[in-house]
Amino acid sequence: MMDPASTPKEHKATAPKSIGCWVLTVSDSKTPETDTSGKLIRELLSGAGHQVVGSEIVRDEPTEVQRVIREACANDAVRAVVMTGGTGITSRDSTFEAVEAMLDKRLPGFGELFRMLSYQEVGGAAMLSRAQLGIARGRIIVSLPGSPNACRLALEKLLLPELGHLVRELSR
Repeated sequence: MMDPASTPKEHKATAPKSIGCWVLTVSDSKTPETDTSGKLIRELLSGAGHQVVGSEIVRDEPTEVQRVIREACANDAVRAVVMTGGTGITSRDSTFEAVEAMLDKRLPGFGELFRMLSYQEVGGAAMLSRAQLGIARGRIIVSLPGSPNACRLALEKLLLPELGHLVRELSR
């Protein structure tokens, strides 16, 4: 009988090593020159062997966020959309709701783990994050805070180690 503990390891062994990703920065103020989080995400993805198929900056407007997600998901080369920004609780933060409305499946464990890890760095303020991961239109959709430190934490500890595994499971 197979050891159940080896299953994730075996899954990762047969998972794709390079995933096509779209990076979306949601911000009312960032420009290509000041988008430090988007740049960091692109660098970390590329450094891990993934392809950044495209990237964009849009204002924190639900219709704009949803438009880019739909367009990215229509691209056969894109298997994951990684977003930064708009996950807080200010009056302008509407990315969570925009993304939530599009999801076919939700993986709440991502947000729970991200906030747990974030708590170790920023304390109770971690509860203000509405980072999330789900599936829409057969693609992985990840929504991260706008902070470069939060993006690095999420990519290094959660997303990069599991991205191929997520895509493998999604394609089954």
